Formats: sequence, structure tokens, C-alpha cells
Amino acid sequence: MTLGELAAARRTHKAFGAEPVARETLLELFELGTLAPNHHLTQPWRFRVLGPESLARLKEAGGSSEAEKLDRAPTLVVASAALSGDLIQDEEDVCATASAVMLVLLGATERGLASYWRSPAVLRTARGREAAGVPHGERVLGLIHLGPPAREPAPRERGPVEQFVQFLP
Repeated sequence: MTLGELAAARRTHKAFGAEPVARETLLELFELGTLAPNHHLTQPWRFRVLGPESLARLKEAGGSSEAEKLDRAPTLVVASAALSGDLIQDEEDVCATASAVMLVLLGATERGLASYWRSPAVLRTARGREAAGVPHGERVLGLIHLGPPAREPAPRERGPVEQFVQFLP
């Protein structure tokens, strides 16, 4: 499969099977993430796989409506960027971490896994960050849901590339 085919095949899934993603597969996906470009090789990405206890704490912090969404996938990963306190470096590191997350999503697609990258409000609260083990000095970029697909979502219509591109003189 080419990179273009892989990118076109990637979908946002909201229905997952029950089988958790194997630890070895997760490590392979995170290894892919570490190939993301990063300014000064800071390697700012952090991935936290939530176990049953941390997931229960996060559900409690988020309330019943959030808990229902957290139950969608059998494997949940909090993606965050370690910050330095330097505004420009931190901006670079957040972008690098977003690139790492995309590589994880593409790797999941390549392996036939369903994925969903979302940014739940609970991870923007002190209680949610504590439940997910995110220390002060990191910016949460989102929660990655992973698992086997329960069904394949239809592709979404995308606008023509020309509406997003300018060729400047």
C-alpha cells in the first residue's frame, strides 16, 4: 500500500470491537510516532496507555457522558507534548507531537486497526490530567482510541485541493 492509499484509507472510527491492542503492536505504533520530524530532536511526544484503574479515574473525572465515550474503544492512549517553557520551541514540539500522532494513526490503519483521535474536555481539567498521569509541563493533544473495527465508516467528502492551496509569485 502506498502512503497515499494508506492516508486515503484512514478513517475516524467510533465503533470498535472488544479486543484490546497487543502491547507489542502498541510499541510498534509508538516507534512509528518517534519518526516524526522534531526541531532540535527534542522528541517531545509522550504516549500513556490507560489501564483499568487510570481509565476508571478518568471516567469519574469526566462524568457519565464522557464515560460512555471512553468505553468506545478497548485501548486508549493519551498523547501529550513535553514543554520546555520556551514559546517557540513549545510551538514546534506541539506540532511535532501532532505529526507523531498522525504516524500512529497511519500505522494503526496499516495494521487493520480502527482509530479515533479526539480531544475530550476532561483532559483539559486538573482532575482529568491527574487521572491520566499527565504532569504539569505537558500539553495534552488528545486521546487516541484504538482497537479492531466494528464497522468501516464511509469516506467523508473532501473539498478540492485547489481551495486550500495558493501558489504565490
